Amino acid sequence: MSNQQTLGAVLRGDAQALAAVSGIGFDAAARAVDRIARHTLGLSPAQRILREADRASAFDLTGYALALDRVRTGVPIAYVIGEEAFRNHLFRVTPEVLIPRPDTEVLVDRALATLPADRPVRVADLGTGSGCVGISIALERPAASVVCVDSSPAALAVARDNAGRLGAGNARFVESDWYGGLANLRFDLIVSNPPYIAQSDAHLAQLAHEPRGALVGGADGLDAIRLIVAEAGAHLQTGGTLLVEHGYDQRDALAALFRGAGFRDVAGYDDLGGRARVMSGHYA
Repeated sequence: MSNQQTLGAVLRGDAQALAAVSGIGFDAAARAVDRIARHTLGLSPAQRILREADRASAFDLTGYALALDRVRTGVPIAYVIGEEAFRNHLFRVTPEVLIPRPDTEVLVDRALATLPADRPVRVADLGTGSGCVGISIALERPAASVVCVDSSPAALAVARDNAGRLGAGNARFVESDWYGGLANLRFDLIVSNPPYIAQSDAHLAQLAHEPRGALVGGADGLDAIRLIVAEAGAHLQTGGTLLVEHGYDQRDALAALFRGAGFRDVAGYDDLGGRARVMSGHYA
């Protein structure tokens, strides 16, 4: 790096190199490099633009270079910088939890459409991971009591930290393998983004850095979903709602599971890309 190079020139060069290595295209690489630079240099988006013409030598780029090297090896940016945005909040993430994705926001949207805005209700978020679903519901429905469940102590530690930072005082956390730690509790709404990828799915290679237990749902991807649906009736109030995120090709299978378990008004909802993503049903 020349002492005369500007910060903008360095970032553009790094974006070109990242695009060449990763094959993600220059625009996506430029966004990734910009995000790493802002995080490691402590710059807001406006500050990063304003300082683009500054000499790169005016910055300590050590942390930036280390982070960029990790991304070049395939580590997701969210794990490198330790955070990911979801519904206008930044959630802390570690390799112990899935990275929140925009498509999962439809699960929260459907939950909010189900819940009253000002009446106390009880919600369970099964397999909470980073807590992005349960905490988002808790923040947007402050009258609700939200129980976030996960079998991983490491994941629950991340979720608790996110709840504390974001001010979700109406969320609490239970270490449990699905319903096991919920005793006789009943809820107005149960939501879950469970593992639903089949163990032979080729897409798993692209998710190698994320926790496999939160991704893979057995031979056909439905092992966890079968359990969640089959046992939901014992933990839902009469007329309560179950919402489950699922794979793009699993809608028909989930509809059959829901109806077989006694759910009515079974309906599917698409994600932002128009793919089948969430199944809903009311327990009679």
